[in-house]
Amino acid sequence: MITNKMLIVLLALMPVYTLAQTGTYKVIFDITSGDTAAYKTVIRQVRGISQSRPDAQLEVAIYGDALPMVMKDKSNIADAIQELSSNKKASFKVCNATMKRNNIDKSQLLPGVDVVPDAIFEIVTKQQEGWGYIKVAH
Repeated sequence: MITNKMLIVLLALMPVYTLAQTGTYKVIFDITSGDTAAYKTVIRQVRGISQSRPDAQLEVAIYGDALPMVMKDKSNIADAIQELSSNKKASFKVCNATMKRNNIDKSQLLPGVDVVPDAIFEIVTKQQEGWGYIKVAH
């Protein structure tokens, strides 16, 4: 038999449970590796989440040695990036500071890739907004 106290606790927790179940699923992926296997890993992870949670907001922050991942002449996952970004399944954000250090301009990037001033600031901002965080490593 449920006591009054237990019933009150259950009723108080129901809105929290409901919010947890209906909240927007938001994840930012952090990739700095120049390893092309890591590029494939992040695509696999993004696809997996977007298939299980079609409403998910997914973003990949690219900086450091991962810059070739989003470059027209160097990416081994160009088709996947274009597919995911054009279908609005994920956004791909490359660090402008990394681009400057490597003398890369926007014309060298794949279509669908956006530039942010600083990838670390982008990641911290998303975390402050409640986004989940995944460091991509292979």
